[in-house]
Amino acid sequence: MKFLKFYTLLLSCCIVPAAVMAQGTVNNSTTTNGSSTNGLITAVPFLTIAPDSRSGAMGDAGVALSPDVNANYWNPSKLAFIEGRDNVALSYSPWLRRLVSDVNLAYLSYARKLDDRNAIGLSLRYFNLGSIQLIDAGQTDQGTYSPNEFSIDGSFARKFGQNFSLALTARYIHSGLTNGAVVNGQQTKAGNAVAADVSAYYTKQTIQFGKQAQLSFGATASNLGTKMSFSTNGQSYFLPANLRLGVADTWFLENNSHFTLTLDINKLMVPTPPIRDNKGNVIQGYDDDRSIPAGIFGSFADAPGGFGEELKEISYAAGAEYGYNKQIFFRAGYFYENPSKGDRQYATLGAGFKYNIFNLDLAYLLATQQKSPLANTLRFTLSATFGGK
Repeated sequence: MKFLKFYTLLLSCCIVPAAVMAQGTVNNSTTTNGSSTNGLITAVPFLTIAPDSRSGAMGDAGVALSPDVNANYWNPSKLAFIEGRDNVALSYSPWLRRLVSDVNLAYLSYARKLDDRNAIGLSLRYFNLGSIQLIDAGQTDQGTYSPNEFSIDGSFARKFGQNFSLALTARYIHSGLTNGAVVNGQQTKAGNAVAADVSAYYTKQTIQFGKQAQLSFGATASNLGTKMSFSTNGQSYFLPANLRLGVADTWFLENNSHFTLTLDINKLMVPTPPIRDNKGNVIQGYDDDRSIPAGIFGSFADAPGGFGEELKEISYAAGAEYGYNKQIFFRAGYFYENPSKGDRQYATLGAGFKYNIFNLDLAYLLATQQKSPLANTLRFTLSATFGGK
C-alpha cells in the first residue's frame, strides 16, 4: 500500500512493537518528524518539528536569530530582548502531505515584556494525526479514532546587562496515540511527561566591513524530562532531549535594509542503541536502558562506532534572510542530517511581509531526496506586536 494511514496498525488490536508506538512511525521507514527510522528512537518526535515560518524558511535554524515571539520554541532567553509589550503568533503547517492528507501541526505562541529586563512566554503545540479507521486482527471494523499529541510551555527570561540573557522553560507533554487497545497482552494508555529547557542568548553590536552589524550567539538544551510509557508495565522511552547551538550575523545596509546569515548545530541527547548478539548481550557500545541523567550525559560518547558515529548524530541548519525597510523579507536555507541517522536533507525558501503591527510569513520546503515525505511542505505564520514603538 503506497500511502499508509498514520498509526493504522498502531491503533488496531494487532500486535505492534513498542518501539513503533514510541517513535510514531508513518510507515516502515518514516517517523512523524519526517526522518527515517534508522535514527535515534525517542518518544514524541513531533517536539523536534520546527513550527514557525521564519525559521522554517531558513533551513530550520533559529536559536540565535533576532528575537521574536517564536523564541518560545527556538530559544526562550531571547524573549528578554523582544520589542513591544505583547506579542502573539499563530503558525500552521499541513504535515507529510506526500504520505497522508489530514495531518497538521499548529503552534500558538505568546510573549509579554514585563519590564526592561524580564519577559514571560506561553505556547501551545498541537499535532493532529487526522482520523484513523480501526480494525482488529480479523479485519473487523472497530470504528474511528483521532490521535493527537500536544505540549504546553511556560517560560521566564531575564536579561543580565545589555547583551546577555537566560531563560528557564517548563513543559507538559501529552501523547494520545492509542485508544486503550490491548497490545501484546498489555493495556495501552496515553503517554504523559514533564520537561524543562534551559537557554542562553548573547548579542553585541559591532562594525563589520565598514557596516553596522549585530553578532549573536544562542544555546538551548530542551526536553530535559521524564521518560514516557504507552502501556501499564511496558518500556519507557526518552524524550527527544536536544542540544542546539547557533550563531547569527546581521549587517545593516542602506535603505533601512539588512542581511542575516545564521547556522545551528543540533545533537539529540539520548542513548545510542548498542550492538547486541543473538542473546541480547551488548557486544559493542553501551546498554541504552539507563537513568535520565546517565542517558543525557552519556549520549556524547556511547555510539558503538565511536567518535565518528557521534559526529554523524549532529545535524546542521543554515539560513539567510534579506529584509527591506523592515517590511519585506526574503529567506532561504538548508538542513542536513546524516543518511544513517535520520536522513533529512532539504532546502527551504520563504518570504515575509509586515504591515503596521502584523507580520505574515510563509515557508516552503524542497526535499533533496527523491520521494522524500517532507517534499513540498508549507508553513504559515501570522503574528502581531502590541504596545511597541
